[in-house]
Amino acid sequence: MGDISSFNGNGNGIHGERRMKSCWYEEEIEQNLRWCYALNSILHTGATQYQDIALLDTKPFGKALVIDGKLPSAEMDEFIYHESLVHPALLHHPNPKLIFIMGGGEGSTAREILRHRMAGRVVMCDIDEEVVDFCKSHLVADKNAFFDSRLQLLINDARAQLEKSEDKFDMIIGDLADPLEEGPCYQLYAKSFYESTAKPKLMEGGIFVTQAGPAGVFTHTEVFSCIYKTLRLVFRYVVPYSAHIPSYADTWGWVMASDSPFTLDVEELDARIGRRIKGENRYLDASASILSKVLAKETQLFTERPAKFIYGDGTCPSKHRKL
Repeated sequence: MGDISSFNGNGNGIHGERRMKSCWYEEEIEQNLRWCYALNSILHTGATQYQDIALLDTKPFGKALVIDGKLPSAEMDEFIYHESLVHPALLHHPNPKLIFIMGGGEGSTAREILRHRMAGRVVMCDIDEEVVDFCKSHLVADKNAFFDSRLQLLINDARAQLEKSEDKFDMIIGDLADPLEEGPCYQLYAKSFYESTAKPKLMEGGIFVTQAGPAGVFTHTEVFSCIYKTLRLVFRYVVPYSAHIPSYADTWGWVMASDSPFTLDVEELDARIGRRIKGENRYLDASASILSKVLAKETQLFTERPAKFIYGDGTCPSKHRKL
């Protein structure tokens, strides 16, 4: 679980002989491994019927939403997650008009979908109204999505909503919380859900895509590879992909699936980005690499004077100890 604590540190300076206390958020990534962020402030903590929720102002990543001790979104790099979740599937579909979002309470997934000129009606179904209302009030980047006339917001269990819906969708997007044992939505990653609920609610040629958890060299076996294998048993064509998200301290994974093949080449994908999406992506191009954008803008050369350095002073700590 995430934990907010204060301890003496070097981060906030010294007043006389007394060191100021630094406030940190600490998340347990796995057993024996934790990831910490220095905080400017704690903006909100509370609990809903379904989840614990906090909004933190972190020093490295700006405002960060924390749900059930896990950080799903930080304002500095959430665009990597949401562009990766939304755009590959929408760009591969020939005419995505009717889209269903499972979860997505913060509004960022809806924001990215609504950048698509072809998007018609977007149904966003989240089980936790308090989280949705909180995000509408506090996450400025996503405010406009909630007031777009194309968005229909429903408060319900996504499985129940899909089962009773008379509509079929061009796309179903799983922007769900991670499958935690005590969490509200781990069943929505199961083969029975994909097979009996999600797939029957897709139109011919429809695409299903879901976030699929950590996808690093050592962490992909948690759930990512399992979700991929499960979807392969339900759909004919399944594509896993991943990207590094700094605030997650890991590579993250997504999986998209369909009974129609994904046949577009890089040139056509780039052309569709230009034709279909309003504004410029901050992360995603056809190569799915932010480095291509960053490297193209670099103007500096590495010289001895002035040189560029990574964080740290390069000295051995033992040299500074008094023996």
